[in-house]
This record gives sequence, structure tokens and C-alpha cells, in this order.
Amino acid sequence: MSTELPPLSEKASNLAQLLTQKVQKNDISVPLLPEVANKVITLTQDPESDSTQLAKLIQSDPSLAAHVMKIANSAAYSPNASMVSLQQAITRLGMNLISDIAIAASVSTKMFKAPGFEAHIGYIWKHALITALWSKEIARTCRLNVEATFLCGLLHSIGRPVALQAALEIAADTGSDFSTEDLLAVEESVHTDVGACVLKKWDMPLIICESMQYFYNYNDAPHAKEQTAIINAAAKFATHTLKPEEFSRTQLTESEVLGDLNLYQDEVLDLMDKRDNVVSSMEAMSNK
Repeated sequence: MSTELPPLSEKASNLAQLLTQKVQKNDISVPLLPEVANKVITLTQDPESDSTQLAKLIQSDPSLAAHVMKIANSAAYSPNASMVSLQQAITRLGMNLISDIAIAASVSTKMFKAPGFEAHIGYIWKHALITALWSKEIARTCRLNVEATFLCGLLHSIGRPVALQAALEIAADTGSDFSTEDLLAVEESVHTDVGACVLKKWDMPLIICESMQYFYNYNDAPHAKEQTAIINAAAKFATHTLKPEEFSRTQLTESEVLGDLNLYQDEVLDLMDKRDNVVSSMEAMSNK
């Protein structure tokens, strides 16, 4: 179930080793999680929180509040009626969905600095967002808890842009030049360890950490096996949605993880019928 990585060139191997040493020393430059996003995540973990608290929190950032309302009023979420207040949006769409929208709006590609790789990081983030959306659909189909699923999907690949940013910093510090291929190979090689470092510094809940750390080997997840399998499956749906020429419908429907989640063929086909809705939600959330 683990992914076989192609061998690294000698230069890439040396860079990966330096990056791994920085991870082991906890010396990775991790972007700060936006304060409002951090508070929204904390609020969603509190069973006694209410919609008034969430509305007040989001309203503390006028730019975020305006963006959340824009998404809430988009065709993807409110095709028939417009909403005029956050409280109204939360009442109609629910705390969980508004929290997801607020977190996705707060955490963005602007957090990362990797000159020359903007398009690559943009794709990573778009893939993460659509993975988060697919994960909720899959969790519902599997009749499993969907509350933390969106955030697990959104952050499952957080190590990738941070690893790339760190690799570029090492290259600059050492005065070395690396090819694009080498830098991307290093990202692929170390992103899981880097991601673990990021989520630890952000003090993320265990279920989110395991969904990232055991993404490729979900059966080994000590506490969140089903959740991690859902994120693995959602990422495959995301890849097929964004790049069907690279991951075909047949490859998707025959994925081992779908069987491990006890999803029958008709359930998989029903999920695939939700593609347009998922894409519409993704476009609404990523349209800043």
C-alpha cells in the first residue's frame, strides 16, 4: 500500500538529507496559522460552542467575514435565496459548513513562499481543497463522522509546500542550484515528515495528524484508520476530478481503498455523480 518513490539523484539525495536533519532538529520554518483559523478550529472542537460565538469570531476579521458571506451566497450553497448576515448563514448552512468555509478562506497559498513554484503550490492547494470536499461526501456515504473530515483532507498534503519552501531556503543558504525535477523529487521524498512537523507546531488534533502521517499506509494508523482511509480515497477522487488523464475512472473505481471502506460499486458510482457539486463548491471556495 505504500508508494514506491523513484531513486533520487545524488544532489537531490543530499538535499533531502539536509532537509531531514532540519526536521529532526525541529528547525523547519513553519508558516503561522492565521489567528482566526486557529480560533475557528478550536471552537469547532468545543461541543459547547454555539453559532453566536462562531459568528462573532468570524466578524472579528472583516475581510474574512465578507469572503465567507460571498461563498455562502454563491450558487453552490444558496442558489435560491441570498443571506444578509453571518448568523443567518450559520443557521441555514450549519456551523460545520461555515467553519469549513472560514478555515479554507483563512489558510491559502499566500502562506507559502516558493518563487517559481506558484503554479505548483496552487495545484497542491486546489487538490487539498477538493480532497477535503470529497472526503465529506465519502464519509457520509460510509455513514461515518464527517465533522473533522474536511480539515483532515485540507491539511493532508500540508508538508508539500513547506518542504519545497524549505528546500529552496537550503539551496539559497548553500549557494547551490537544483533542477526543478530534483526539487520536486525532494518534496515527494520528505513531505510527510515535514507535514508532521507543521501539524505538531500548529497543535492539530490527533485525527488530523494521523490522516496526514499515515496517508499512504492507512491500515497502520493507530487511532484513525477509517478516517485516514477516507482521506486516501478522497485524494484519489480529487486527482481523477482535476486530472482524469492521469488517473482514469477505471483506476479510481478499482482502487483498493474503496474496497477497504466497504464501498460497493453502486455507492462509488453515486459518489461520482456528485462531481459537479463538488467542483462547484471548490470553485466557490477558491474564488478569492
